[in-house]
Amino acid sequence: MTQSASKEKLETRKLPMMPIRDVVIFPFMMTPFVVGRESSVRALEEALNGDRKIFLATQHDASVDEPAAGDIYQVGTVANIVQSLKLPDGNIKVLVEGVERARATEVTDADGFFVATIKLSKPSTDTSASLETLMQRVTSLFEQYVKLQQSLNYETMIAAVRMDDPAKLSDTIAANLQLSIEDKQQLLEIFDPAERLARVADVLDIEIEKLNMDRTIQTRVKRQMERAQKEYYLNEKIKAIQKELGRGEKSEFDDLKKKIDTSGMPKDVLEKATQELKKLEAMPPMSAESTVSRNYLDWLLAVPWKKRSKDIRSIDHAEKILNTDHYGLEKIKERILEFLAVRQLVKNPKGSILCFVGPPGVGKTSLGMSIAKATGRKFVRMSLGGVRDEAEIRGHRRTYIGALPGQIIQGMKKAGTRNPVFMLDEVDKMASDFRGDPASALLEVLDPEQNTAFQDHYLDVEYDLSQVLFVATANVLHTIPAALQDRMEILRLHGYTEQEKLEIAKQYLLKKQREQTGLTDKNLVFTDDAILEIIRHYTREAGVRNLEREIGNVCRKVARRVIKSGKKHKEEITAANVNEFLGVSKFRESQVNEKSEVGLVTGLAWTEAGGSILSTEVQVLDGKGKLTLTGQLGDVMQESAQAALSYVRSRSQHLGLARDFYRNLDIHIHVPEGAIPKDGPSAGITLATALTSALIKIPVRRDIAMTGEITLRGKVLPIGGLKEKLLAAHRAGIFEAILPADNERDLAELPANLKSAMKLHFVAEMDDVLRIALEGKLPQLAEETPEVLATTPDLSQTSTPMAHQ
Repeated sequence: MTQSASKEKLETRKLPMMPIRDVVIFPFMMTPFVVGRESSVRALEEALNGDRKIFLATQHDASVDEPAAGDIYQVGTVANIVQSLKLPDGNIKVLVEGVERARATEVTDADGFFVATIKLSKPSTDTSASLETLMQRVTSLFEQYVKLQQSLNYETMIAAVRMDDPAKLSDTIAANLQLSIEDKQQLLEIFDPAERLARVADVLDIEIEKLNMDRTIQTRVKRQMERAQKEYYLNEKIKAIQKELGRGEKSEFDDLKKKIDTSGMPKDVLEKATQELKKLEAMPPMSAESTVSRNYLDWLLAVPWKKRSKDIRSIDHAEKILNTDHYGLEKIKERILEFLAVRQLVKNPKGSILCFVGPPGVGKTSLGMSIAKATGRKFVRMSLGGVRDEAEIRGHRRTYIGALPGQIIQGMKKAGTRNPVFMLDEVDKMASDFRGDPASALLEVLDPEQNTAFQDHYLDVEYDLSQVLFVATANVLHTIPAALQDRMEILRLHGYTEQEKLEIAKQYLLKKQREQTGLTDKNLVFTDDAILEIIRHYTREAGVRNLEREIGNVCRKVARRVIKSGKKHKEEITAANVNEFLGVSKFRESQVNEKSEVGLVTGLAWTEAGGSILSTEVQVLDGKGKLTLTGQLGDVMQESAQAALSYVRSRSQHLGLARDFYRNLDIHIHVPEGAIPKDGPSAGITLATALTSALIKIPVRRDIAMTGEITLRGKVLPIGGLKEKLLAAHRAGIFEAILPADNERDLAELPANLKSAMKLHFVAEMDDVLRIALEGKLPQLAEETPEVLATTPDLSQTSTPMAHQ
């Protein structure tokens, strides 16, 4: 089409205007409707009195009864009034035929009705080859649309669109499309026939795709319904056949009803299960709700309601099993035997909640298994390490897709009895986030006053956990909330001594590793010296896990030699040939053999892995009074260093230092192994001793270790983890230690062989620490206790002043 041919001829005229609702009238469209509004009746009468032409435009909002000019679309259709009939109720029914589209340029109110000044547009009717192609495409698409759209008569529609006029074709199709008022109005406002046809083609493509999708969905739904009806019909037929054969009408629901009645559920749970079964019977078998309901009933029936293990109450039997499975741990064994004794005296005792706290590898988890074996109960273990979601404990509600009960109920199902030994492993490793706090959820589980009515979110019924023996394990206590600690009986498992490790290896580890590697005692023999060599130079731990691993390494290498040399091959492992199997020693010789140095002190620390030694270094430098702390020290340890320095300053005269010694010196405190974070107050006396030694240039004994908190007045306060710290010193070859006087009462918990091997100094004042730890003697301290300390040279001339930041 050429540009000149497409130019429109504009004609302006005035016509009565009638706003219409819920319909868009296109040119060439015959439409009946009822006129009831007074303004619309007057506009209709004005048109009937004239040339019977009226301008029809659609309202923006159909709910407006008296629209203003701004509430009506500007583009509408000039229509001829073909018929009009006055109804008994006063309304007028009219039939109009659209003539052409027009745009209202001005709308005025004339005697109670609208009069519109409109511009008529009469585009050229010339057609080109491209326009004819577009008309053919639109006609083809409309045929597809009519086939898919069941509300349209195919024959009538196809006959209606057989025409050569592009304007009439586009308007006829647009009038018969099932579109919204807004979409139809957009088509009406396109004056150019070619542009309108292109737009109609796009709309048809979209509508055909929608209809095809709807048909696919309807077909799928129909098939599913037919399948469900078929299954229902066949199930009913099977029931009828079984009835005719005299086999009764026993069904899956009958089995479920029988299981519910014999499950031993409490009355309220039984009522809920019965109600759920009735709902299940009324549901279609293939529905999603049926699956959810059936899973819920399966879980209710899977949880043990009345079945329980018969307790073995023989204390002799339990003691024998505990001694067979574990070496040492006398206090723990004693508590377990007390528990069994109480159960013999009390008919229905409440469940106990024990918490084993100790470093890795000391046998916390295996001890729980031994308790189950000794009491004849089932054993269930739940690992809480890294658990962040409360739903892991309480479960999810059934409204969620894929919902399940929490780990507590799942563990009870696994046990199959109401009174198992339930181990909550790594209870100190839980965390919390936006999904909730699992530690708070455990409060109900571990409270004997509350766990008689534990409520899982999935089951949504009360479940009695009071007969469960809960055993929790942890490496440390400070990460466990105080409320949770209060609900548990804390039993500490300390690290093993060297002799205890030797006995454990001989009685348990060697036998276990031989069996795992297919060896016998004829193939492999360990001497005691060889085991001690592995303990001293290849492991450095509180437990025996690494010891077992190293023994396993030896066994695997021996197994290889047995395969090469024959099954009669025998190896004897001694202290001299251990390095042939395990390589060079992983840990250096005892620190006792090293010389004493100025500003270098051996401290004792306690971690999750047990006790360890902690060297502390102090260097005094020329400077301007700066205190530097390195080695990844925590806030509490940094404050201990500050307190130690303040103590030294307060005792400067007694130490032979000038009162203002700190003016022109920098001091650097470093704790080696800087990649490992360190914190806690128990390094106080270690830091004070190292500072004093560095300032007065007297070496500190390297054959002595120390631990204790210090105050500004030089008091030595008690510390925790005494046994672990002394074991660490013993492992390192240090057999003398300085400890707070208040810790002397803890000696009762130390093994006899450890107490006999260690020389312990209990002190209450920092001055006492310096007397014992320093190789030289201090002048002022010697005057106070002349019977203990000899005279010492005047060190005030050699001391170096230091400033404190």
